[in-house]
Amino acid sequence: MEEGVDYYFNEDGFMVFTREYHLKRGSCCKNKCKHCPWGYGRKKPGDTDKDDNKENG
Repeated sequence: MEEGVDYYFNEDGFMVFTREYHLKRGSCCKNKCKHCPWGYGRKKPGDTDKDDNKENG
């Protein structure tokens, strides 16, 4: 892995993987990564926060 290509450190000191790293990895880890090229965890057009707050029952 190469810093600046595969990852970088954010202002809080956390390692953040880049889109390029994820593509090299080849599959989604389903951790809602910031640069996920598959869009896992992102809102889809038409989704609303109202849908996220529904109560069961």
